[in-house]
Amino acid sequence: MDGLLLLHGTIVTVDGTRRIIEDGALATAGDRIVDIGTAAELAPRHAGKKVVDCRGKLIIPGLIDAHGHAGHSLIRSIAADTNALWMRIVTPMYYHYVTREFWYADGLVSGLERLRAGVTTAASIITSMPRSDDPVFAINHARAYAELGLREIVCVGPAGLPWPQSVTRWDSGRPERHSVSFEEMIEGAEAVIETVNGNADGRIKVFLTPFTIVPSVEPSNASTPDCAVNLTADDRMQARRVRETARKWGVRIHSDAFAGQIRMAFQDKENALLGPDVHLQHCWGISHEEIDILAETGTYVTHAPPGRSTPILQMMARGVPVAITSDGAAPSRHFDMFQIARTAQATQHLLHNHDRYHLPPGKVFEMITIDAARAIGMDHEIGSLEVGKKADIAIVDMRKPHLMPNWMPVHRLVHQVLGSDVDTVIVDGRVLMEAGTVLTADMGEALEFGQAEALALAERAGLQAHMHDPGWGQLYRTFSEKVVPPVQPAV
Repeated sequence: MDGLLLLHGTIVTVDGTRRIIEDGALATAGDRIVDIGTAAELAPRHAGKKVVDCRGKLIIPGLIDAHGHAGHSLIRSIAADTNALWMRIVTPMYYHYVTREFWYADGLVSGLERLRAGVTTAASIITSMPRSDDPVFAINHARAYAELGLREIVCVGPAGLPWPQSVTRWDSGRPERHSVSFEEMIEGAEAVIETVNGNADGRIKVFLTPFTIVPSVEPSNASTPDCAVNLTADDRMQARRVRETARKWGVRIHSDAFAGQIRMAFQDKENALLGPDVHLQHCWGISHEEIDILAETGTYVTHAPPGRSTPILQMMARGVPVAITSDGAAPSRHFDMFQIARTAQATQHLLHNHDRYHLPPGKVFEMITIDAARAIGMDHEIGSLEVGKKADIAIVDMRKPHLMPNWMPVHRLVHQVLGSDVDTVIVDGRVLMEAGTVLTADMGEALEFGQAEALALAERAGLQAHMHDPGWGQLYRTFSEKVVPPVQPAV
């Protein structure tokens, strides 16, 4: 008989009744969970399966990161000391200095970090502001995740205004400037969908991702009511074309939204990027009216801490589903969803409500498992441990001093567990990591490749000499004077 039999662990199912099974067992066959119960019940029924001894361990659903950024793993700490300048520095880097090889390297590095932290499904937006003019960027990133055995949602779509956008490609080994129209961005996104959506036995998906749902206003922060008034022709055109393209290919939509944008988007009810096929990241500073719109349209929301102006509890009170995400790993973040969830809980009860009961551990854990699965439209397949669902599983070794005593498992998961405590990871019934060792890649080789590509990026951008400057002041001055490489004729 094929498959695995996980024995003698404590199972945190996150199923409909939120069962926790002590001395539990879980059996897989192919890519599915076929049986869950106690070890005494399952052991006789599945004698032919490979046994995984889970004594002293928790068996949990694979974690889900419903919003992160590809490219972040290889630019960490750049501009970390000056948040106001971060987008002004990293967006030109992504638009003018990256290569196709950079994206494969970032896929390996980010995928390994997530895998080792028990994250089995992740959404990756190609750059800080989506870039789809070269489909190979997204295709290479997805290739890395497919090789590792993980699930990835590749998010591609049109960049923000102005259109056309200026980009630089290095396909020939030298910089070649291109001007990319909105329609060319849509065509690039379609090429990614056609090439990789559904690849790796369905583990790779593509979502259509414009930078924001309303491009005419502030793209990375709340807009005041006097600035966010009426949709422009560009706003309406983007919504219409994104809706048409998503319908054509049968894909979901993901984007950022901030205060003012939801109210504006709702002016075009036919094409608004709102609804049950959409999940929106951030939603900083949104009004009660906008919360009502999210509830009325059935739109999902994802939140990355601290996000102190995101009204999480008010949205949840109105029935708006909310999940917790990483928002990527730069300038000074990581993909450890346990720590991220812990920060979200602390931010809410310490900075806003002074009440731990508003986001108890059980709810916080749901927000990186089943709630995140709902946000990406996959709760019928992943996000909980139930018979018939995909065998996406993380096993956490609780035999650590900081995790004692081994009781109240959900509290342990949310309050103390670290990504480094994950012992074994299974996706589609296949063991990707066992006893802390990744089985699907040579990690040392992948990290060396990633380091080389990061240094090559810094060299192309003229920043290599400043990578050890503790003040970074000269880096900012250099980059402000040299935002894009010299123009070379396209060939």
